[in-house]
Amino acid sequence: MMKKKKGLRAALSAAHNALRQKKTVAVVYFTLRILVIVMMAAQFFNKDFESVFLCGLTLVLFLLPTVFERALMIDLPNTLEIIIMLFIFAAEILGEISSFYTTFKHWDTILHTLNGFLCAAIGFALVDMLNRTEKFSLSLSPVFMSIVAFCFSMTIGVLWEFFECAMDQLMFLDMQKDTVIHTISSVMLDPAGGTNRVLIEDIVDTIVVTAGGQQISLGLGGYLDVGILDTMKDLFVNFIGAVVFSVIGYFYVKNRGQGKFAGRFIPQVVDVQPEDLDPRQPKFFKKGKKSSTPRE
Repeated sequence: MMKKKKGLRAALSAAHNALRQKKTVAVVYFTLRILVIVMMAAQFFNKDFESVFLCGLTLVLFLLPTVFERALMIDLPNTLEIIIMLFIFAAEILGEISSFYTTFKHWDTILHTLNGFLCAAIGFALVDMLNRTEKFSLSLSPVFMSIVAFCFSMTIGVLWEFFECAMDQLMFLDMQKDTVIHTISSVMLDPAGGTNRVLIEDIVDTIVVTAGGQQISLGLGGYLDVGILDTMKDLFVNFIGAVVFSVIGYFYVKNRGQGKFAGRFIPQVVDVQPEDLDPRQPKFFKKGKKSSTPRE
């Protein structure tokens, strides 16, 4: 157990030192780190220890891209690394602790769209690295690589919705935000118990009756949809983000070396991390790539 703790501490320490080698990324990292520490102190004095835990978790998550970078011997583009850190900050600190999810109507939608884009970029990068590494005998077409990236992104999106549903059912966190609707249609309302749908329109209020006979008017101006529409919306915007990057990735592979935008999001395999280089060595070399061009 002690070895594992030391190993984790050493990995996080190495990641922290590696971040210092990337000036632009380091500025963003240390700025966000200071903001999180200030927020953590404020929540500690407010005795909101759940938020204190989220702040601590955020500080660890900031280092994970660099930990994976060193563990997998890849070089993450600065743009991708910065966006990942901003995404974590926006989701955990602004979204959860500062209540941006409820203050700004489309905050959750923006993050889920960005998540679809980033997951497609990560999925595409994984396939691209395999496709370009001499250890593997792959020669995948740009279309197939884009499809894999899209499927990878959608799978991550579905797994996240599974997680949200589980937390709502087990811990009542309401991660799947509810929607007020004014029309419902359900076969469960069929008096005969059959499959005939019953439509109720122009709903202006919902009254909940408890086991003790207490009647509670929700006062929401309609019927409360419990998370279904939110889940479908999240998956749809994840779909949009995944499609956008899959198309970008397709042209990146098809015109290898000419797509500057996609290159900002796709990691490269390296033999050595830049911070581990001998300063007398002018550059670091990437692993050999296949000479064959992916088929159309």
